Amino acid sequence: MSGYPMKPLTRPTKPPAFPNSKPGSQPRPRPPTIIPMSPFTTINSTFDAALSAQLDAAINNKTKPLGSLGLLETLAKQLGLIQQTTQPAIRQPAIIVFAADHGITAENISAFPQSVTWQMVENFLAQGAAINVFARQTGCALQIVDAGVNHDFGPRDGLIDRKVALGTRNFARQAAMSAVECAQAMQHGYALVAALDGNLVGFGEMGIGNTTAGAALMHKMSGIPVVDCVGAGTGLAPDGIQHKRQVIEQAVTFHAGVLEQNPLDVLATFGGFEIAMMVGAMLGAAERRMTVLIDGFIVTSALLVAARLQPALLDYCVFAHCSNESGHQRMLAHLGVKPLLQLDLRLGEGTGAALALPLLQAAANFLCQMATFESAQISEKTE
Repeated sequence: MSGYPMKPLTRPTKPPAFPNSKPGSQPRPRPPTIIPMSPFTTINSTFDAALSAQLDAAINNKTKPLGSLGLLETLAKQLGLIQQTTQPAIRQPAIIVFAADHGITAENISAFPQSVTWQMVENFLAQGAAINVFARQTGCALQIVDAGVNHDFGPRDGLIDRKVALGTRNFARQAAMSAVECAQAMQHGYALVAALDGNLVGFGEMGIGNTTAGAALMHKMSGIPVVDCVGAGTGLAPDGIQHKRQVIEQAVTFHAGVLEQNPLDVLATFGGFEIAMMVGAMLGAAERRMTVLIDGFIVTSALLVAARLQPALLDYCVFAHCSNESGHQRMLAHLGVKPLLQLDLRLGEGTGAALALPLLQAAANFLCQMATFESAQISEKTE
């Protein structure tokens, strides 16, 4: 997510109403709550031996030395396998930015107040954020979704209202979401992607406190120690990072009954509404054989859950960049994937996805438009 020191806007922030445990009480681990799987169709792998060979031949026959376009060649092949063609194209790309608040901010884990979430949504609507600039630059459609911001925006042009609640609960004290809320958020994400006309979708997010949720999900879904999952977020000092780590470790102990074998239970316990919507959206996009453009730390934390539910989802994912948020490189290594860009970004919003989009367009275009040795009447390598 992103956070900026901003002047207060005209709408007042509603105070959060997250229930807390009684003072002095000792929290007890709750048994796991099994959330029924949503009725998503099984996602099939993109692997196709015959098409793979055709794509290799088409790429290698372009007027260039073998492998000289590097990752663009890998990307072109992936796009072809996703779209089941040797002539892939990027049609009507879109980025969806999901915004929501997190009850865990009550534990003072962020450098910025919760109100920055709704203020940044206002900035998105005013076309003033980085993602607005980059989406315009690349000709990418941009959707802004209120997944669960602790603020009443009222009817607004350009804002898609899918608010599940006024933010999650404080997962240091109780589960962030109920099973019903988690399923509702996932279904909203699934439906939003189903309404798109294009064949590529990227995801972004905004939510003060969501790097804490993302780090908790990363730890639970990967087994990587909490200390290696936690970073500065919007700019915490070292003592703030230490406090954030302690909050997550204590919450993990409190929710000892929540096991990684139940990924939806992990999502409901530690996640956010924007994260749950991205899980549903990713599954829906792959189900429709869309390319899924993965942004940074928070988006990848959602993917950890989604890919555990449907491992073949990874075939459809392109990883835009490696974030400078501590833990993202380890997340990508855990998934065994390689990002396109390394720009030391840690803004969120889908900015990395927007910046990477021209590379996907270039990969598809060279495969479809570049001359072959035969068509250009150029001699091929003799050795």
